[in-house]
Amino acid sequence: VQLQASGGGLVQAGGSLRLSCAASGRTFSRYFMGWFRQFPGKEREFVAAIRWSEGGTYYGDSVKGRFTISRDYAKNTVYLQMNSLKPEDTAVYFCAAGRSSNYASRSQYDYWGQGTQVTVSS
Repeated sequence: VQLQASGGGLVQAGGSLRLSCAASGRTFSRYFMGWFRQFPGKEREFVAAIRWSEGGTYYGDSVKGRFTISRDYAKNTVYLQMNSLKPEDTAVYFCAAGRSSNYASRSQYDYWGQGTQVTVSS
């Protein structure tokens, strides 16, 4: 299984970025696909998750109303649209796949992609 994250970069506060996570190696119909972020010296923090089959979405409190998670069946890809970015959103963002419904817990994810850096300047 491979998860390939991309789309990070440098953006000014108030701007937008879209992260992508291309998944391969198995079918993910029974999986939750999640995004986490990690600040320097901190544990990874839950950002958002989507239930691959039904499309139900879940968000961390700090990103509700600003970030949107979605998936494209044909491309086997999950997206994280990030709007109204703030300097405090600066972090390394990771995508992950797991079968547990405890989607906010990083320990419940079986597969992880490499991180992609998001930097928001003030």
